[in-house]
Amino acid sequence: MKRYRHIAIDGPIGAGKTTLASLLAPQLGAELLLERPHENPFLKDFYIDGPRYAFQTQLFFLFQRVEQYRALTQPGMFVPLVVSDFMFDKDRLFARLTLSDEEFRLYTQIHQQSAPHVPSPDLVIWLDGPTVALRERIQRRGRPMERRIDTEYLHALAEAYGAYFDENPELPVLMVDIDRFDPLRRPGDVALLVKRIAEFRGPRESWEPPPTIAG
Repeated sequence: MKRYRHIAIDGPIGAGKTTLASLLAPQLGAELLLERPHENPFLKDFYIDGPRYAFQTQLFFLFQRVEQYRALTQPGMFVPLVVSDFMFDKDRLFARLTLSDEEFRLYTQIHQQSAPHVPSPDLVIWLDGPTVALRERIQRRGRPMERRIDTEYLHALAEAYGAYFDENPELPVLMVDIDRFDPLRRPGDVALLVKRIAEFRGPRESWEPPPTIAG
């Protein structure tokens, strides 16, 4: 694991990013860096009226991520390995999907002026799977504001991640099929993933854990 300094876990809403990051970081002896969506005062309104509140929501997330990454890169803050439940570029990916063309142009100008130089992760664990699996996980965790997320948006978001990785072929990505990966219900999946991370040679690989054998 010494070749890794930053492992980012990303994927659509409901994929299980925060859960996996929280389980994986202790296994690797890593610092945990999590998103803080509960701090965004516009997020609840965005799920009710997306077009009206998308710009405010994205700007808040952008400035929040800038603050997190700047703190992480301060002298004396270096740790051997960081596991995060997001990539820095995630915010721009969401912005392109949710903002109008005019809003996105303004957002891009603000992004270019405020975003620090952020090195790419050494590995991105891309949690991907069918929309029905994402919907089932969203319902399972039962967050009231997420009940308004429609299937079309989830599908578009999953497609946006695929397009982003296609546009950045140099980024090391391990794609994990969430239809076969469920560390909450199958804790042994985390140990299997740790082994798979150690074996990763990249730049693009996919992995499915073996099916559970009924006892």
